[in-house]
Amino acid sequence: MTSRITIAGAGSVAPQGAGAPRYLEALLAGESGVRGIAHFDTSGLAVRIAACARDFDPLRIMTEHDLKHVGRVVPMAIAAATEALADAGVDPAKLSLDERRRFAVVLGSGGGAMEFLERQYGLWFTGKDRKASVYVVPSSTPGNLASELSMRFGLRGPSHVVTTGCTSSTDALGYALMLLRSGRADRVLAGGADCTVTRGMMEGLSLMGILASRFQAAPARASRPLDRARDGFVLGEGAWMMVLEREGKRVLAEVAGYGATCDAHHRVRMAEDGEEPARAMAEACADAGIGPDGIGSVWLHGTATPLNDRVETRALKLFLGARAKDVPMTAIKSMIGHPQGACGAAAAVAAVLAMRARALPPTINLEDPDPECDLDCSPRPRDCGARTALVSTLGFGSKNAALVLTMP
Repeated sequence: MTSRITIAGAGSVAPQGAGAPRYLEALLAGESGVRGIAHFDTSGLAVRIAACARDFDPLRIMTEHDLKHVGRVVPMAIAAATEALADAGVDPAKLSLDERRRFAVVLGSGGGAMEFLERQYGLWFTGKDRKASVYVVPSSTPGNLASELSMRFGLRGPSHVVTTGCTSSTDALGYALMLLRSGRADRVLAGGADCTVTRGMMEGLSLMGILASRFQAAPARASRPLDRARDGFVLGEGAWMMVLEREGKRVLAEVAGYGATCDAHHRVRMAEDGEEPARAMAEACADAGIGPDGIGSVWLHGTATPLNDRVETRALKLFLGARAKDVPMTAIKSMIGHPQGACGAAAAVAAVLAMRARALPPTINLEDPDPECDLDCSPRPRDCGARTALVSTLGFGSKNAALVLTMP
């Protein structure tokens, strides 16, 4: 019999503040984390708003010297991981050597330390190369993010970063699920972290025409999944981590199933038919041993780009059939923006916390629902006794991934 893969602890660094309790509080209150970008000069940019981490002091995590040699994503990931381990009742310092060797680290990140690399290039291109970090090459690679966590906590199991665009952390949690089921690890520190709110990223995404631009003077209204007035996503950042175990003693929830597919269609545009995202959802349910009727809530990818919301709606109708209009759903990117590769972990942590609170966060800014996106989302928080959640993610490169989370 396949072992249950349980979630023993969770941690968060989100645009509304640090800590999982603060994250849940903000989501249920419908609090937006979107505001004007303050950590670099935005003059000349077409879009000057994002959902950046608030009330987070990296100096509480790392020394000023160390912070010169890593990206902002590293202290965020460490902070979320530290909280997740404490929540799980795991003190890494007290683990035996064998326990450390059976403890893996699996992260999803779309951009890794892109912010760090951009900062270092800035030093070179302005003729100040002697101030650049000696670790510019290793610290810029996405894979080094997992290494930083492994070294921080002394964990000697597999240490991997999955980087598959927006589905990265969903795929990372799926990979962690497989590692645990196969017996190759007893515990996995798993989740996602991305910190790509940089001038270069804002310029590049603006060139693609996929950033929300209509509400520059009212940032909290800018991210509008499923709404007629949506015009793109708001870039976000943060870190969300969980401790997964085989048959753990402390059980917040279970990771029951995972599925992944590819449209094989286009480097940025998803196929209009929605068939492959629907198949990823079906695979996740089959992996969990349930059918579509077993899904109690859906956590949408919901980026608020016109195409994404329309295709995801179509996929859910293919997967859920007539129930698509009746299953309670939410799009939390309306509040946290789009944290790129970390978005699946952000939704998974939120789903676990919300299911335990028997609640469902709102989809804020849903003022004039698009009739083509007629799903059961509400601009207000709701009581919800669902004990099974489907997390849906869709990404660049036509990738799709889904998770099924259940309450014990």
